[in-house]
Amino acid sequence: MTLPDDLAPSLAPSLAKDMQAIEIRIEGENRYLAAGKVAMPEITQGEVLVRIRAAGVNRPDLMQVAGMYPPPPGASEIPGLELSGEIVATAPDVTTWKVGDQVCALVTGGGYAQYAAVPAAQCLPVPAGLSMTEAASLPETFFTVWHNVFDKAGLKSGETFLVHGGTSGIGTTAIQLAKAFGARVITTAGSDDKCQACLDLGADIAINYKTQDFVEQVKSATDGKGADVILDMVAGDYVGRNFKAAAMEGRILIIAFLNGPKAETNFTPLLLKRLTLMGSTLRAQPVANKGAIAEKLRQQVWPLFENGTIKPVIYQTLPMDQAQQAHEILQGGAHVGKVVLEVP
Repeated sequence: MTLPDDLAPSLAPSLAKDMQAIEIRIEGENRYLAAGKVAMPEITQGEVLVRIRAAGVNRPDLMQVAGMYPPPPGASEIPGLELSGEIVATAPDVTTWKVGDQVCALVTGGGYAQYAAVPAAQCLPVPAGLSMTEAASLPETFFTVWHNVFDKAGLKSGETFLVHGGTSGIGTTAIQLAKAFGARVITTAGSDDKCQACLDLGADIAINYKTQDFVEQVKSATDGKGADVILDMVAGDYVGRNFKAAAMEGRILIIAFLNGPKAETNFTPLLLKRLTLMGSTLRAQPVANKGAIAEKLRQQVWPLFENGTIKPVIYQTLPMDQAQQAHEILQGGAHVGKVVLEVP
């Protein structure tokens, strides 16, 4: 790893020793986040070293702290799946990026820190007009939504798309992307205010799942047809209800289990409607797969930020040493959009 002459004097001491990071501490049955110092990451073939300016907070981070979502072998134990910052060093084989480039990136871990080693293929430029904080809120949700809704489910213009949890980071992203590519969007949320927030983002219909039956509402809104594509982060009893809400030959994607990973349901509609039930995670996928998604985002989605068609949705920013409080905000469920940590 080499540094340009103008950066070497100021960065070399830090790079040679340690950095500030947020670690998972375990005391008995308690697991929590705390600031500490860890060894600087070292880049290998195909990687760049990023001086992190901000890091997005996501529910998989909460699951990791709880001991339910360990990082893949070889990945950083530090939480944080997305970040933004400046490239301060590159591996000799990296030609797509140079020192000084401002990027945001999807990572398998290590976002809650001052520096991270990042596969060059998983980096994207900070969209024109966006701040580092805004850019840090993008990769995890945009990679996830694009991969599932467009690559796997093949959502097309004119189809009806149902996304549960419309005010989550995934939800606010899915609403905007589906509308931008011509779908009719139905979403669920837990209050009238949250439903209005979904409508403000472009959803055609927002259903308060606490006061309305989303199956009945989706059927009513589609003249009995149902939704062509359903993106579900709830699972549990939603599995069977999604079968009922889906259209013939509908595609259902499960990407999280807020209501638990187990369900007892009637699978008859899966057969009679010729439904496709899918699931996926991104974290453990090969760099080549994630790099392919990044390239599609660069070509088809990043221009939409620059022309104002879509926008980041940030609920709150906090300094990195308040990562525990950031997690508590997500656990509370009142947020609309993303929570982002700003790195000193």
